[in-house]
This record gives sequence, C-alpha cells and structure tokens, in this order.
Amino acid sequence: MTPPRNSNAVRDIANVLHPYTDAKAHQVNGPLVISRGKGVRIFDDQGKEYIEAMAGLWCTSLGFDNERLVQAAANQMRKLPFYHSFTAKSHEPMIDLAEMLIERAPVPMSKVFFANSGSEANDSAIKMIWYMNNAIGRPEKKKLIARLKGYHGITLAAASLTGLPANHKLFDAPIAGGRFHHVGTPHHYHNAKPGESEEDFATRLAEELDAYIINEGPETVAAFWAEPTMGAGGVIVPPRTYFEKIQAVLKKHDVLFVADEVICGFGRTGNYWGCQTFGITPDILVCAKALSSSYLPISAVMVNERVFQGIVEGSSAVGTWGHGFTYSGHPVAAAVAIETLKIYDEMDLIGHVKSVGPHLQSELQRRFANHPMVGEVRGVGMVGAIELVEDKGARKNFDPARKIGPRLVKHGEEQGVILRAMMNDSIGFSPPLVITKDEVTEMLDRVERSLDALSVELRRESIAAV
Repeated sequence: MTPPRNSNAVRDIANVLHPYTDAKAHQVNGPLVISRGKGVRIFDDQGKEYIEAMAGLWCTSLGFDNERLVQAAANQMRKLPFYHSFTAKSHEPMIDLAEMLIERAPVPMSKVFFANSGSEANDSAIKMIWYMNNAIGRPEKKKLIARLKGYHGITLAAASLTGLPANHKLFDAPIAGGRFHHVGTPHHYHNAKPGESEEDFATRLAEELDAYIINEGPETVAAFWAEPTMGAGGVIVPPRTYFEKIQAVLKKHDVLFVADEVICGFGRTGNYWGCQTFGITPDILVCAKALSSSYLPISAVMVNERVFQGIVEGSSAVGTWGHGFTYSGHPVAAAVAIETLKIYDEMDLIGHVKSVGPHLQSELQRRFANHPMVGEVRGVGMVGAIELVEDKGARKNFDPARKIGPRLVKHGEEQGVILRAMMNDSIGFSPPLVITKDEVTEMLDRVERSLDALSVELRRESIAAV
C-alpha cells in the first residue's frame, strides 16, 4: 500500500499511538483522518464521505451533529465546568442523571456510580463485588465467570473478564490468582452439536455452567458477566431460552448477574435495554457509549439494594469507600447524557428502532445469506453481522493470516462505508440509531459493492471459488 502523503497522516504517524492497531503496519499504511460528521456520515480530511456503519464504536446513537448535545455541553461549561463527587460532594447534573437512570432501569436498582468508560465501569463493578463479599463475611466468594468471546473492556481487570485472545496476549492477562474464569460461547452456528436445537444447546450450556460452578465450589464463585448480545466477539445473539436457563443456575448457587449493557443499552437491540429483549434480571447493570451518544465520555454502574448494602457495611467499617475517579459524574458529561436521554424520549427512539431495525435485519438476510462467502447472517434490532467463510457448507473460516475481514473493511472505505472486522472475519453493523430505512439501503448497497470487489480479488488469488 502507498504510504500516506497528506500532512495530517504524516503527523499522526510521527506522534500518535493508536489503540487496537498494528503499530508496525501503521507506520507504512497510516491512518484514515476524520475531519467532520453530519448525521450518519463522516468526512475525511480529503473531503471524502462515508456512511458510519458502526456508529464509531457502536456508540454515536444520535449521529455526528446533534446541536442540542453541543448546546447542553456549552451551557454546563458556562455554569459549572467541573466538580468532583468525592467525600460527599455532589452537583445537580449528576443527581438528575442518576435519578433518570434509576427510573429507566429494567429492574429495580438502588444506586448509580459514574465512571468514564465501559472498561472503568466494569472494573468498578468487579471491585464492588469483591468489596461487598469481604464486608459481609464471605472473603472466599471472589471468582468471576465470563464467556469466551465476551468483551468487557481493557483495563487490566476488565480485560481479564474479556474472553478475546488479543486482549490477553503479551499483557499477562487474565490477572493471576485464579479469580477470572471463562465458559463457552453461546454461538449456535459454530458451537452446537449436529442436529442440536437452539433450546437444547442453551440447556447444555446451562448444564456446563452448573457443573463448572460446582467444580469450583459455589462458595467461591461471586458473579457471572454477560452482554445481552455479544458485541466485539462478533455480534453473537444468544440461542433461545439461554438466559432463562443460565439465570436459574446463578440463582441456585447465589451468584450475582452483571449485565454489560455498554453496547446493547439505550435501544440497540430493539428495547431500551438488552436485558428487556432477553429477559435478564441483573443485580448490577453497566452502561456507557449511547448514554451520551458518546459526545462526551461517561459510563454508569447501577447496583441493586443488596449490593449497595454491602458497600454501606464495608465503608462504615473502613471509614470510606475508597474507589472513584476524578471525573466520576463530570458535570458537563452528565449534562450531555441528560439531554441525550431526553432526546431519546422525545423522538420515541425505541419506536424508531422497532421500525428501522427489521429493515436492517431483513436486508442483511436478503442480500448476504445466500452469498457463497457468507456463512451466517445474524443480529437483533439495530445490530448485526455477516461472517465470511472459506467453505460455506463446512462452516470453515478463512485462515486468519489472510486477513479477509480487514480486506473487506478496506474495500468498504473505498466504497464510502466504515465497517469493522472482528473474530472469524465477522463484519459488524451498528449504525447510528437515527439512521433511516433509505440510509440503511444506501449503506448496504455500498457493502454489496465492497463484497463484490473482494470476491473478484479472491478469485484472482485462487483463495475462494466465488
């Protein structure tokens, strides 16, 4: 690939260390520099337009130019640009936002703790659970179970929950000590046995979890973490009856359920919360991203009364709950989040997703399900994926070294659509929630052209008979 020549790209290479990037390859290929956004579209520093099929990182729900959010930030900057929440200090935006989240929670919750990212929120939930169990006299109940291919963030503790190899290799994660565990991925396409129905697959996964907890010792297992629909692991929608059966196991062994709603929350799955879509009743709910349409960094951890009382007991004994961040509940970020939630209510965001989401899902199926390079099309609401395979009948993925998914992403950029490649060459779709049906159609037209171009390229290389 030709090295970048515009001045912005050269300056980036000279100074910026990018997350989730091959740093060596980046020195040759350089960045795509984004200059501005409007609606569901972004524009690079050369003026080229793209439809953002991933809403940035699953997050810019209201698009890239919502003036009300800009004004909410500006107004709060003029009134109170910063204050903290340590040592019993507070401010109105944080109080109001906490009240709004408790009112909207999918199950009764007691308190809200604010952080700045989903990673920090999940890390905070880990500390809450350990703190609680120490406080109530269960110091041995510390093990945490998540799922292979699950994503819960990249702080060292959150990365230990995450079940993706790239988040572990060379980082010495998971943290040593035997507290972080992973069980099977609820992906029927790859992991079900021949002839096994979704319901039977769900039963088997629940039985495996039950056996795992018994083997570890229920008195040592504190919590189970799950995204309602897995995001960065490849948009994996759980099989029918999965969460019903998983929750019965957790209740049997007195294991807390932490719902990671960082991607799924605020309408992405077709309901306000992914918990409502899949019948989940969490003890702790973690959210971020669409909480402020990602205009400013903010996340939240909602805890039920049982968890809160554990924190009460511990902080009384110690003299403080020694956790928090300088920017926890930052007033400007909180003000933007408040305005975001108001906009969701006023525009009937859930009604919009229920109208446009089925169009996205049906068009993904119509256009790609029978394509010889697509093994599975999956999704729910306004999130989906197509998985590229070398052998459709055998459900065989391409050799990862071929980088087939990233190659489609590059073709997408050429066609004017921003995509994301994940494990097993799964290509994700998570557009801004304000996208229209016509914009969905235009987005998928560009994806079709990208896949056609990749197919021609692979035929020339004799990689795939497509």
